[in-house]
Amino acid sequence: MKLRISMAALAVGVALVSAESYAEITFRHAVTGETLDFEYGKKGGDTDAFKKFKETGKNPYNGDNEAIEKGHSLYLTACSGCHGHEAEGKLGPGLGDDYWTYPRAATDVGLFEVLWGGAQGMMGPQSTNLNADEMLRVMAWLRDIYKGDPTKAEWLK
Repeated sequence: MKLRISMAALAVGVALVSAESYAEITFRHAVTGETLDFEYGKKGGDTDAFKKFKETGKNPYNGDNEAIEKGHSLYLTACSGCHGHEAEGKLGPGLGDDYWTYPRAATDVGLFEVLWGGAQGMMGPQSTNLNADEMLRVMAWLRDIYKGDPTKAEWLK
């Protein structure tokens, strides 16, 4: 028995596989669950790294020493007032351990959602202070200083 595949069926199959391969992740607000809108954030962050992150959910800057260094500098400007100079915690919680106010922050997507859209309490959206690419760099620094249990760190898997 010969298998015949029409060109139309083949084209549909290729289109479906391609659409799945390039589908972006839906980012949601940490509290409300509403879809985050990237149109209203600080401009300049739609880099190749951010595009890759939107497809994979993995921060391409994790482990990149240059990005981590820049992330620390950005963190000191944007975040240290509440979270401490080395993310040890002050008004806001410490950020280098396993205690996640929002357990989804154990993933790169979840941490990005908290940074972009804000959360409860004093954690306002940082999307006007940092663009998307800068947030990924801050996240890479936070992941670099992580001192918790690696089995709880979803971004390491």
